[in-house]
Amino acid sequence: MAQHGKRYRGARAIFEREQVYSPVEAVRLLKSMDATKFDETVELHFRLGLNVRHADEQLRGTLMLPHGSGKDVRVAVFAEGDKAREAEQAGADVVGSAEFDVAIATPDQMGNVGRLGRVLGPRGLMPNPKTGTVTMDVGKAVSEAKAGKLEYRTDRGANVHVVIGKKSFDERALVENYAAVLDEILRAKPSAAKGRYIRQITLTSTMGPGIHVDPARTRGVVEELDEQPQGAATVPA
Repeated sequence: MAQHGKRYRGARAIFEREQVYSPVEAVRLLKSMDATKFDETVELHFRLGLNVRHADEQLRGTLMLPHGSGKDVRVAVFAEGDKAREAEQAGADVVGSAEFDVAIATPDQMGNVGRLGRVLGPRGLMPNPKTGTVTMDVGKAVSEAKAGKLEYRTDRGANVHVVIGKKSFDERALVENYAAVLDEILRAKPSAAKGRYIRQITLTSTMGPGIHVDPARTRGVVEELDEQPQGAATVPA
């Protein structure tokens, strides 16, 4: 079994592994952990009570984080003529390879883009009308991608993994981004879902341990910031 470093062990020591924390407590615990040499990405992981073998119990959608993801997104656009110029004016990146994070295409270009399916598909980059990446409004699509529009989907284990920012974000920005993702996951609940929908939520950073967040805390997440004084997160004695 791999041995964790001193910084990771120190971070694990400031909270109880099996305890669930409120969203605000979890964010404050995460931000109190010793910093690394780079700005870590903050992630949310949902374990859902869905049977993803059934098409009507799969989730896939997009959302805009109130404070963005903190990621510098590279956008490739497949378009011609005026639409290509519109994409460039909106800030699309000019790339000579597949080194990009989001691919956008106009409908008339999907025949050409489809030939790249073996490359784009496994990376989750194939443009799709359901996520707004096959569109004639390429300027809007590029601007939204640059602003931090995120795509989410269930994996084979009925989990959803979403980036909600950087560790350098202030706690309000992270909590408000958390609340936006939670609201979207609740909104997208399939009508065919049975039993408990959100079974587990884990908040973590790139190099940090996972903190369990109370999945029952679905309302008043942001309001808790004003109700709970700074430094009120529960930690082991």
